[in-house]
Amino acid sequence: MNPGLARLQPYPFQRLAALTQGITPAAKPPIVMSIGEPKHAAPPFVQQALCQNLRELSIYPATKGTAALRAATAAWATQRFKLDKIPLDPGRHVLPCAGTREALFSIAQTVVDNRADPPAVVMMPNPFYQIYEGAALLAGAQPHYLNTTADTGYKIDFSAIPADLYRRTRLVYVCSPGNPTGAVLQKNDYRQLLELAERFDFVIASDECYSEIYFDEQAPPLGLLQVANELGIDDYRRCVVFHSLSKRSSLPGLRSGFIAGDGALLAELLRFRTYHGCSLSGTVQQASIAAWNDEHHVRANRVLYREKFTAVLEILGPVLPVQRPQGGFYLWPRTPIDDERFTRELFQQENVLVLPGSYLSRETAGINPGHKHLRLALVGGLEECKQAAQRLREFIHRL
Repeated sequence: MNPGLARLQPYPFQRLAALTQGITPAAKPPIVMSIGEPKHAAPPFVQQALCQNLRELSIYPATKGTAALRAATAAWATQRFKLDKIPLDPGRHVLPCAGTREALFSIAQTVVDNRADPPAVVMMPNPFYQIYEGAALLAGAQPHYLNTTADTGYKIDFSAIPADLYRRTRLVYVCSPGNPTGAVLQKNDYRQLLELAERFDFVIASDECYSEIYFDEQAPPLGLLQVANELGIDDYRRCVVFHSLSKRSSLPGLRSGFIAGDGALLAELLRFRTYHGCSLSGTVQQASIAAWNDEHHVRANRVLYREKFTAVLEILGPVLPVQRPQGGFYLWPRTPIDDERFTRELFQQENVLVLPGSYLSRETAGINPGHKHLRLALVGGLEECKQAAQRLREFIHRL
């Protein structure tokens, strides 16, 4: 067996199932806030594109995707992130992927030398999306967790990391807007990271799958390539970004996204992916082109999230330390009691399922930065989210 498998920890939702096993919840309609699965309606024109291209199911798709899909994603990213100095080349700088999960996993398998002694280091924020850790372990690397707390603005303090650790680092995962905290990296954050990557020769994997869920239409979150473009980093060397239609377009079941960045690195990633077997059907590619070419449904999506955050924060604000994130669709409140106990008793008394924050973190430097936190996914409809918030409020009053 691959020895990395023995190092994998139970996935957060496995732990949540074990935590709630045997509990009979209150006789109320169940509300699930534990998983970040958008429940907004899929855009009708995307569904139509799927139906109109079912003939593509009879054709083997190329791993590299069609030229039309690569052109659509390159054009979208070039416009969205103002890549005026170095426009993305559809033939060199982009690849389709089956959602960001498998692509974030693939990048570690591609760039980590599993023969390194001592093992290569893969850095990641803590708390974090669990794929980062699993990808590092199965690539034979050593994960290094960088605590992000209220004291750091829920961002990594890259200046606090010793040079010796950077010298062993092959890959750094960042996520902006962050999962679960919603923190957004600013220009100076990316600039510092790019300078470190140049100095120590590591790859930056920027998970930007929440980049299109934000609250100020005049101030969308920056992206890694945007800052690299401003700095004139040729060929987006050492930079790879990950985007998806799951959150942007409420299409989690489509399993469609793209990778963009360093042309030489993407050539090697394509070689890995050719053997990995993760190409998108032509049917999905045609629907994806339709989605990437439209912004109206994305703006409408943001309106729905803004309404939910406003309503939920009005209900929870007086009873729970919580604030509106800078982006994404999660709330990251502190709990008055242990987060596991809070989750169990809330489920039992109110039939609302949330995710303990400690399940998204590892104990590092003497703390688990997710302890006594919850991740609340505002993915349901407005009325469901308001009902969940009201039940949370009543539960807290009884504590």
